[in-house]
Amino acid sequence: MVLLLTMGYGLSAISRAQITYTVQPGDSLRVIAERFSISLEELQKLNGLAGDTIQPGQILRLKAVQALTPRKETPAQTTEAVFFQRGMAAWYGPGFQGKPTANGETFNTYTLTAAHRTLPFGVQVRVTNLNNGRWVVVRINDRGPYSGGFIIDLSKAAAQRIGMDGIAPVTLEVLK
Repeated sequence: MVLLLTMGYGLSAISRAQITYTVQPGDSLRVIAERFSISLEELQKLNGLAGDTIQPGQILRLKAVQALTPRKETPAQTTEAVFFQRGMAAWYGPGFQGKPTANGETFNTYTLTAAHRTLPFGVQVRVTNLNNGRWVVVRINDRGPYSGGFIIDLSKAAAQRIGMDGIAPVTLEVLK
């Protein structure tokens, strides 16, 4: 399941959050509507759909929300998630140390940072390795990844913290 928040400029990220869902193989419009507590008719109207036909990879708009409720299995912390995404993670290979990141910082492979295509710079993201349940909180300071279907590139330190060697299935939760 992939959920994305699209943020409007000039307002807080939470006050103008729009949730989108990327259709996965086997999904039906009715199941998606039930999963997100929205009527089938409202889901069709939000997306200009006349029928129930959807395709894997299609992005559906859902209701604008104030915040998402964190998953029940979220480790106990004083923060709550306002974004959830699931996919594959990679980590920066050698050769990036000391080079500029997209936000102008110098990349340091020994800090807990990451690259994401759309999340705002500076946002804190809990990355959970689905192979072992280990997680780390990273700060987004770069853009990418742009290949291989990955959803996030982690610094070496972050990858090591979650026991990731190479690539791994992960969940991302933006913390507020």
